[in-house]
Amino acid sequence: MVCDRCIRVVREELEKTGITVNRIELGNVETGQELQPEALEHVRTVLLANGFELIDDKRTALVDFLRKLIIAEVQYLKKNKPDSMNFSEYLAQRTGYEYSYLSHLFSSETGQTIEQYIIAQRIEKVKEWLSYNELSITEIAWRLGYSSAAHLSNQFKKVTGKSPAVYKQEAGKERIPLDKVGEK
Repeated sequence: MVCDRCIRVVREELEKTGITVNRIELGNVETGQELQPEALEHVRTVLLANGFELIDDKRTALVDFLRKLIIAEVQYLKKNKPDSMNFSEYLAQRTGYEYSYLSHLFSSETGQTIEQYIIAQRIEKVKEWLSYNELSITEIAWRLGYSSAAHLSNQFKKVTGKSPAVYKQEAGKERIPLDKVGEK
């Protein structure tokens, strides 16, 4: 789940099956009862029918949690991470694991580094803002924490193969759904 709409769909689908949802947030659902294996399999089927998956493996769940933290910070600008704190410190603090473990786990599970995933999310946010045509490259760079507009432009071109100006002229035709960003 990567957005409020996703949360609503999951809540509605679970409640349709008679499952009490106590708390739901990105990537996590707390139910009012322990689900028996057959109910869990039904939930898995319902989620798959709606484009979601049930993650019950702890390693996969931790990687999914890392993705949700990064998406919240980059895409939704939640600002849970203080500006003075880098992502490695923030992720370690939020998960209770050493960053070196998180980094190794994320890379082994996804085939990319956490840094590559953060960059991919940032570039997708840049694409979004460029398609709105409301912010300058300098404003976008500042909002996303880049050191300069030049750094943002260079990174954007490296990832997309186009400069932000060229992308803007094309009116943002190459957007990627947030849950697919960074996939190979």
